[in-house]
Amino acid sequence: MLENFLTNYSYIYIVNFFLAMIIIFLERKNPSATLAWLLTLLFIPGLGFFFYIMFSQNMARRKIFKLKITESRVQEKLLNDQLKKLDEINIPYKPIIRMHLLNSSAYFSQDNDVQIFSDGRNKFHDLLSEIEKARDHIHIMYYIFRKDSLGEKILEALKKKSEEGVQVRLLIDSVGSRELDEKYLDGFTNPNFKYAYFFKTKFKIINFKLNYRNHRKLAIIDGQIGYIGGFNLGNEYLGENDTFGYWRDTHLKIRGTAVHSLQIRFLLDWRNASNEDITIAKWFLPEPSIIGNTGVQIVSSGPDSKHEQIKQGYIKMINQAEKSIYIQTPYFIPDESIMEALRIAIASGVEVNLMIPNKPDHLFVYWATYSYAGELLRSGGKVFTYEQGFLHAKTIVVDEKISSVGTANFDVRSFKLNFEVNAFIYSDEIAKELTRDFKNDAILSYELTRDSYYDRPTIIKFKESIARLFSPIL
Repeated sequence: MLENFLTNYSYIYIVNFFLAMIIIFLERKNPSATLAWLLTLLFIPGLGFFFYIMFSQNMARRKIFKLKITESRVQEKLLNDQLKKLDEINIPYKPIIRMHLLNSSAYFSQDNDVQIFSDGRNKFHDLLSEIEKARDHIHIMYYIFRKDSLGEKILEALKKKSEEGVQVRLLIDSVGSRELDEKYLDGFTNPNFKYAYFFKTKFKIINFKLNYRNHRKLAIIDGQIGYIGGFNLGNEYLGENDTFGYWRDTHLKIRGTAVHSLQIRFLLDWRNASNEDITIAKWFLPEPSIIGNTGVQIVSSGPDSKHEQIKQGYIKMINQAEKSIYIQTPYFIPDESIMEALRIAIASGVEVNLMIPNKPDHLFVYWATYSYAGELLRSGGKVFTYEQGFLHAKTIVVDEKISSVGTANFDVRSFKLNFEVNAFIYSDEIAKELTRDFKNDAILSYELTRDSYYDRPTIIKFKESIARLFSPIL
């Protein structure tokens, strides 16, 4: 019996060795991820490589979202014209704007009106009101769309508008919104109501794209109004979940030319998921009916690109900071480039403030977050844990002049694996409002000190160490 066990173990060891060589070859450009996957292979022989196949496909070479030839020509002309004009005008943060133009094809518009929502009830009340007023089309995309009272209320509103002749398109992630199965959604459909799942699997149990999630949350009404931010769609985002309590998030309502960028983002995702041959035509990009004075760029990122555009935007903002940085995120698992940028900012005399939740929604991720928060604390940053409920906002504000709000967390998953979208906002007024929100939240938070962090129990230190080892693949 023992001899058979040792023989079988030898075979597993040999197979594991060759699988490890394969992983080293495939992940040779990312040493941190390679080490994490090798540890997974070591601790879970056999199954570890299955998890690698499931969760670590390289999508950077795939053209998932394609503009048609005519659309591409129009976009290229718009961006080239804007790059020329950018050199002729004197505006702050021109290097960041230029980087997003060149690296993300992110059109810069200055005619936007931006409203901030930090409470779910207010946000969804406003969304339902705008849905009711829709006259041409409604485009909705959420990572999580619950089959609860809020979800049913939104679906009923969409169904009603579709019956009135408004074109409704609902795009949901096949993992995050798995509660909404086709049988359920078919009860809400008519010719004007269409739905699609992002990366829908052909198999009931196995999804080889499970690790690549469309984490974007967008709503576009008649091409005139756009919503973007952290709120998903479900009762917990109204604060009705006893485990999390009050849900603190940040979402934007945008009116102006930036809505065109949100619309294009939705339609590209929709074409990929639905296979509908829909054209990004003028009736989806109407002239804004409300003109503001806020500068906005909409920046997308995902595993289909090697540039990590949103992360690069964060780094560029951090590097240009002179006085202060305020970050709110539920998950703080930065790679070394982000941590080094923050350390340099602190060493340059910039006040760096980080706020994270005081409770986990994913335990392993939470302990990794706590570990990196401790590292920031040791470097001289300030760390707050939000005590009023659950903090889910994804915001960064630099010098109370420039900010970013969207769907991307400060973690490797958002930078490398999820499909994300953020609004980069060039406005003192919006930046100051987001800073006030942070400071008001700080009153409801516990400031983590070096002494309190160093005095944490040994078991917490152990959890942090284990979670940190696997943080590159969380």
